[in-house]
Amino acid sequence: MYKNKEELLTLLKKEKLWTQKNLGQNFLINPAILDEILNAANLTNEDYIIEVGPGLGILTDKLLKQAAKVHCIELDPKLIPYLRRTFGHNTGFELEEGTALKANLPDHPYKLVANIPYYITSPLLRHFLNPKDPSQKRPELIVLLVQKEVAQKICAGENDQSILSLNVQIFGKPEIIATVGPANFFPAPKV
Repeated sequence: MYKNKEELLTLLKKEKLWTQKNLGQNFLINPAILDEILNAANLTNEDYIIEVGPGLGILTDKLLKQAAKVHCIELDPKLIPYLRRTFGHNTGFELEEGTALKANLPDHPYKLVANIPYYITSPLLRHFLNPKDPSQKRPELIVLLVQKEVAQKICAGENDQSILSLNVQIFGKPEIIATVGPANFFPAPKV
């Protein structure tokens, strides 16, 4: 697993991969951020985790060490073979190819933990918080790395509410755990 930008670039070159701007791929290159995500997720060895957009699996690797199952949903077909080779031997790893916006949600307790493409934040939250099938459950806990302005909108107070903040706050109490600057990603996002 890569630990910095140079190792990520080496891995991308070796695997003949590159980031897909149209998929909102900005790979995390600061492993210290992972600890904040994992702490916020309050993981146990019994947890079932859904990870949206695992990319090259830097978060997936850590989640698999702490949770019972990690169900990854990856849209980029070029990343699927790498993810299968890297994590397929782990019995706790599950991989679904396709969009998380159409994924069937579990009928059992789970947590949603992910570094998501920023452009899908609102539709992703709608999909997971308002399942169309009554047998599907909402996540017990959601920990997402999202654009700062979107996080602030989600956590807005009573006088600044939006449809997004109301949709989230009806089901729980959102909070901003940390601010992560663009230099922690490759390529660095413009927001």
